[in-house]
Amino acid sequence: MYTGRRKIQKEKNAEPNEFEESVAQELKSELKDLFINSASQYDVSGNRKAVVVHVPYRLRKAFRKIHVRLVRELEKKFSGKDVVLIATRRIMRPPKKGSAAVRPRSRTLTAVHEAILEDLVYPAEIVGKRVRYRVDGSKIMKIYLDPKERNNTEYKLETFGGVYRKLCGKDVVFEYPLSEAS
Repeated sequence: MYTGRRKIQKEKNAEPNEFEESVAQELKSELKDLFINSASQYDVSGNRKAVVVHVPYRLRKAFRKIHVRLVRELEKKFSGKDVVLIATRRIMRPPKKGSAAVRPRSRTLTAVHEAILEDLVYPAEIVGKRVRYRVDGSKIMKIYLDPKERNNTEYKLETFGGVYRKLCGKDVVFEYPLSEAS
């Protein structure tokens, strides 16, 4: 009997929960060198739910090769839930004053949040960003996605916004740019 135990490797050998086991079970043995770090489920607007699968950063490229097929299969398994793959990244604190240590740019809070945004919308590419500041001081980011992948990602726009809000705490609206018909 095949178990999904080999397909999930958590930090510090922590025990996976039942939901993570069920996601790992779906990564069949044919994906022999791939495994996940964790999986979690979030409530997104109304009655929709999202499954966020965290994959190791060093396996990110391998997962991107099979991303569309894998997400389609996982969405079939978890019917009614949108599946998103995100690479696990680490945020380092700024070095202390007078310290000779230098923090890599990829470990800054801003860089990690940008990378999560890229992973979130993966089949589509981000073609533009706008930040709107309201009178009350709140801030909303508008992210414009490439219209070429519209049929793969249009039904997930609310999910993208809800998951990004849960992970990073920022309000984001995803849209497609208006095409100029001239």
